[in-house]
Amino acid sequence: MKKQWKVGLVGLSRGRGFVDVFSAHPAVEVSALCDSAPARLSEVGKAFHLPDQRLYADYDSFLNAPMDIVLIATPIAFHAEQTIQALLSGRHVLCEQTAAYTVADCARIVETVRKTGLAYMMAENYCYFHYVREWQKIVAEGKLGKIYYAEGEYIHEIIDRLVDEKTGQFHWRHNRPPIWYCAHTLGPILMLMNDRVVRGCGLTTGFNKMPEYREHPGFLDFETGLFQTEKGAVVKILRSQVAARPHMVWYSLYGTAGHLENQRDRGEGLYFSLKEDPPNRARAIPCEVSDPNAPAEARQGGHGTSEYYMIRDFLGAIERNARPPIDVIRSMDFTVPGIIAHESAMRGGAWMDVPQFNW
Repeated sequence: MKKQWKVGLVGLSRGRGFVDVFSAHPAVEVSALCDSAPARLSEVGKAFHLPDQRLYADYDSFLNAPMDIVLIATPIAFHAEQTIQALLSGRHVLCEQTAAYTVADCARIVETVRKTGLAYMMAENYCYFHYVREWQKIVAEGKLGKIYYAEGEYIHEIIDRLVDEKTGQFHWRHNRPPIWYCAHTLGPILMLMNDRVVRGCGLTTGFNKMPEYREHPGFLDFETGLFQTEKGAVVKILRSQVAARPHMVWYSLYGTAGHLENQRDRGEGLYFSLKEDPPNRARAIPCEVSDPNAPAEARQGGHGTSEYYMIRDFLGAIERNARPPIDVIRSMDFTVPGIIAHESAMRGGAWMDVPQFNW
């Protein structure tokens, strides 16, 4: 890196890990922090030796700080507006997923990136899991052939992040339908397939587990999205935020020449290739989230080594004046199908076109 990049971060609950990763980068200076919780803001500021004048409780004031890049890690309802404000202020943006909650806000973000010419990347860190990156090599070598069907499941019971059951106070995720938060599954799948969704439908099982919260879509038991892609493949995504199951992310891809999947509860998977394996004999392969050969500083953040590589890709793209790997168009490819799938579920499962964004 030729330049010392000044980075400002807003949203320090989730963003605390990003502060660690950015701070470990030799070409980055964390120059400003913003959070609505004074104690958290002060604690993180002290940990990174930032003076009080670089700590902000107000986002508008934060945007007056000296910085080249804004990392947005606030609740998703704020992402669209904060992204647009940061871009219009002349800053590149790395934004946590999901990009936005509505198709209209997605369109506003795309238009603002076009208008400003600045870089935008959605921080879909699951695309940077070590085993997903290794799978990319298998797919690129043609060992699966044409991928024509894929499934993804992301089951993460977070009831305590939806509501405080003792006080009845709702947290911000209570109004987030499960399938809106589908990029952790759909993103890696579409990346591996080099494809995008053009049509979709959704279904939900309703509020069997927590019927007392049926006015809050975050408590839907399950939502399933079924999608058709531009290349003619089919993808199925399953999401839940309340199901009684340990945290799990699972991918399964079927190609004309082979199959890949990780196991739901262990750090290994199955890989089968007609070109390499005996008939009906799959082999186990490691599915590690962290790259065992990454440098020590790669483990500074969360989610294994994924955020280390993600941030380096983002900064590298800016340095080269190139589009980031998950640029604004790809970010919408990962985001919009979930919005459409939930709308379809509310209509009883009707098939709907998925709006396309292009350069």
